[in-house]
Amino acid sequence: MEFPRGRTGACGEPRWRISMFGGKIGIPELLIILAVALLIFGPSKIADLGKGLGEGIRNFKSAVSDGKNDAEKK
Repeated sequence: MEFPRGRTGACGEPRWRISMFGGKIGIPELLIILAVALLIFGPSKIADLGKGLGEGIRNFKSAVSDGKNDAEKK
């Protein structure tokens, strides 16, 4: 199967495919995982989890940039 130029990754796989543990996870699999998470946690908990994840990523990025600034000063 040929994909238009610029839409494939380094190995010729579509970019929207994620390789985890030797398998491929595509959009249909991600939708199933999200649906199961919605059934388990409910909409309010999903929002709280997303907020917490965003704050964690923001804190991690600021810690990395602070570490780079400290390393440059030395």
